[in-house]
Amino acid sequence: MAGGQPQLRDFALPQLRYLGHRYPRRVLIVSIGDLLLDITVVPERPLQPDDDTPAAITLGGGGQAANFCAWIAALGDPARLVTRVGDDENGRRLVADLEARGVEVRAVWAAEPTGAIAVLVDQDGRRTMATQRGASVGLRPDDLEEAWFRDTRLIHVPAYSLFVEPIADAARAAIRLVRDSKGVLAVDLSSAAGLRAYGPARMAYVLARLKPEVLFATESEAETLAVPLDSLAQVPVLKLGQAGCRVFGRTISAPDVHAVDPTGAGDAFAAAFCSAWLRGATPVEAAEQAVQAATRSVLVVGARPT
Repeated sequence: MAGGQPQLRDFALPQLRYLGHRYPRRVLIVSIGDLLLDITVVPERPLQPDDDTPAAITLGGGGQAANFCAWIAALGDPARLVTRVGDDENGRRLVADLEARGVEVRAVWAAEPTGAIAVLVDQDGRRTMATQRGASVGLRPDDLEEAWFRDTRLIHVPAYSLFVEPIADAARAAIRLVRDSKGVLAVDLSSAAGLRAYGPARMAYVLARLKPEVLFATESEAETLAVPLDSLAQVPVLKLGQAGCRVFGRTISAPDVHAVDPTGAGDAFAAAFCSAWLRGATPVEAAEQAVQAATRSVLVVGARPT
């Protein structure tokens, strides 16, 4: 460790062991939603109006559903992303990158451009994001094939995939297909701003109907929803950022590290939690694995495992 701070090498990806008898070790996990281009800007010093500021600027894959799948694959489980991207160079490169990471991609190619996110990271590791979701929100139920969801043990649905139509209809159709094959549902609330725009009471009603087994939320998202998470899911998980997480009243602390870029940390967390939980880990054990993965993710720029 340099200067007393843990480094990336100190955080290997969690070695998730099979802890129970719920499912075989290798299980198919599917996510439905965005595959986007991330443009990440990390300035060397605070930005000044009408002036230049040196910065590290990187391009990479993004989108909550895609990031989740990338982390699932890195953890050793089969991952499949169902998405809609532009039939353009960005879309083709993003799909190829995910496939190279071991993710099976079922992409619907669209005339609209592939979406993008501009991520500005300040000196304290806090993010500001500007989002153009592009082709992804146009995914429709008719685009889906039943075979894409066959034998799925868990479907991960970001709330981004529930906020707007027609992708929300597609997400609900996908959930029904997974339920028909006895799979389970994990929902991530995704964005406090998105919840406010959609309507917290409306989202609470949607969740009450979907009955997710697992529900992920940040403190801001939980406060915005204003409904107890444990009334909406069997396993409610509150993400606390650098403080770790809370599950069933138990707080799992995160190591004290200097966050370089928190983009994708929540996706790493959710992926590690779902993978461990499906293998039979208790929610607390799964949360411990999740915090380890999220800690590793914040030590590098970008939303994907390195």
